[in-house]
Amino acid sequence: QGQLVESGGGLVQAGGSLRLSCADSGSGISFNRMGWYREAPGKQRELVASITGAGSTTYADSVKGRFRISRDNAKKTISLQMNSLKPEDTAVYYCARWASAIISGGHPVSWGQGTQVTISS
Repeated sequence: QGQLVESGGGLVQAGGSLRLSCADSGSGISFNRMGWYREAPGKQRELVASITGAGSTTYADSVKGRFRISRDNAKKTISLQMNSLKPEDTAVYYCARWASAIISGGHPVSWGQGTQVTISS
């Protein structure tokens, strides 16, 4: 129910790693689906990864095997570990929260302000 605040963005060389984190400022434990979207110049915002309160995950084909999403329900945080980064991963990354524990479908109802991730070649 609270605000979403991202951290961990920055500038990384291709092949490097970066870890993004998102904290929910609301009170109480949440089991709602949460995830990460990204928006690159000239492209529409796309879902990168999501995770349910029970730990079920989804990934975009472009990041499978390189990114890993996780969550801590007690701390109300989610993280995105990004490895083997490529220049095409450059984008603004947004933390998002759905209104329920739905595994697929629907749309997020809460968004973070976004954090810039830039990968140099």
